[in-house]
Amino acid sequence: MAKKSSDKILIELKDVSKHYHMGENVVKAVDKLSFFVKEGQFVAVMGPSGSGKSTSMNLIGSLDVPTKGHIFLDGEDISLLSESDLAQIRGRKIGFIFQSFNLIPNLTAKENVMIPMMFQEMPLEEREDRAETLLRLVELSDRMDHYPGELSGGQRQRVAIARSLANDPDVILADEPTGNLDTHTGEIVLQFLGKLHKEGKTIIMVTHDPDLAKEHAEIIYWLRDGKLEKVTDKKGRIVS
Repeated sequence: MAKKSSDKILIELKDVSKHYHMGENVVKAVDKLSFFVKEGQFVAVMGPSGSGKSTSMNLIGSLDVPTKGHIFLDGEDISLLSESDLAQIRGRKIGFIFQSFNLIPNLTAKENVMIPMMFQEMPLEEREDRAETLLRLVELSDRMDHYPGELSGGQRQRVAIARSLANDPDVILADEPTGNLDTHTGEIVLQFLGKLHKEGKTIIMVTHDPDLAKEHAEIIYWLRDGKLEKVTDKKGRIVS
């Protein structure tokens, strides 16, 4: 049985906007967006192409900073932090899973998983032990010394999941985690995300697939044109 999410708000966006200047035009990728995620929730951010999903994920994950508004992570306003402080926050509190895997091709699976720990100055022996443990967790104990080019798409995504867990983060951000996978392999990856959720991790999944969102997420934030259109539960009921 999944751990019940707490009432603690782990992430909160307050009137967040991200604008880009294209010549004389201003593109409002995200426009006055407000929502929150409680500790231990599995949340989906849903919407068509161009709705602001990936921009929202980059803002939540402190890969980008808002033009306006405030983003709170565990009570701290990360929109006010310097880039070096943001990098430390990313390394400690947030794990990323990307659609394109983003593995370094000339490093083995084990070495890819070790990278986030290196930036947190974890001792080498500890990094190696943890990377091996995580790769066993995602059932890749026999692929630790293989390079990304020697792995299938599903195996590469599982390496990415292991890497996202390297520093035991509070939040896992998954941006279209099954987008480059076939249906069967995608379901295996989602089973791993579900397992992490049951163990108490907070999961935020960006997707354009409503069936995927409804099957796996407890709460779905629907975006359109950079704005929050509605909030529903997995049964499609509007959440106030």
